[in-house]
Amino acid sequence: MKNPAFFVSDLHGSISRYEKLFQLIEKEQPKLVFMAGDLLPSGMFAFTSSSGTVADFIEDVLKKGFSNLKKKMGDSYPEVFLILGNDDGKMDEKSFIKGEELGIWKYIHGKKVEFDEYSIYGYAYVPPTPFMLKDWERYDVSRYVDPGCTPPEEGAHSVEVDRKQMQFKTIQKDLDKLTDDADLSKSIFLFHSPPYQTHLDRAALDGRTFEHVPLDVHVGSIAIKRFIEERQPMLTMHGHIHESTSITGHWQQKIGNTIAMNAAHNGKELSLIRFDLDDLGSAWRELV
Repeated sequence: MKNPAFFVSDLHGSISRYEKLFQLIEKEQPKLVFMAGDLLPSGMFAFTSSSGTVADFIEDVLKKGFSNLKKKMGDSYPEVFLILGNDDGKMDEKSFIKGEELGIWKYIHGKKVEFDEYSIYGYAYVPPTPFMLKDWERYDVSRYVDPGCTPPEEGAHSVEVDRKQMQFKTIQKDLDKLTDDADLSKSIFLFHSPPYQTHLDRAALDGRTFEHVPLDVHVGSIAIKRFIEERQPMLTMHGHIHESTSITGHWQQKIGNTIAMNAAHNGKELSLIRFDLDDLGSAWRELV
């Protein structure tokens, strides 16, 4: 393998999952590690608690764990690319920026970074959900909100926001601005939301209704789906919907020429996807 990579998502502050990840990074020495958000203990808990639990987790588990790996591995330490997810409080974003300054990872939400001949983009926002923490929620392609979901400007935020301005922001506009007219044939996208109506966004909402309206069992982003169909990046990585793989039996899907993967998992194990940037067909998923 020329460019072996690990991909994980939705670890949700599980120390056992992180310990397994650190052990496998040290043992297998991938060149790249991708982490697609929902990395921390519950963001809503952090927002409503003064215990410092999440801040301690970032310092004592994430920064300490990756720093120790870097010391042990030296030149073999991988490039680590990460974003946050809708269950991660935006108030903690500054800690991830400081981690980037330490050289232990690259925080890439809303950015483009280069690795060899590849362009790597990060984007954390998801369409509106029923959950109340709205730090990482955006309208999708319009101001439509699915039944049972709460508009982004009406929920809780851990940082100061202009609620009126939020009504005019969409995932679709963000992606257009992020990529402009770039050639994406050698691009890699680290998303938190999966694309809409795919194997990767299937939620366990069968038979559920809200005020007598049936709920859509697909809860991914229409904007991200259209973006993939129209722009055809090489690889997109996703999380957010834990149960989709167990429901559909698929953790990856080809959309045109794009390979899309979801590493989220609804069990206690670490869901690890291994692949090579130069041979995406060799990708495989293991529950550790």
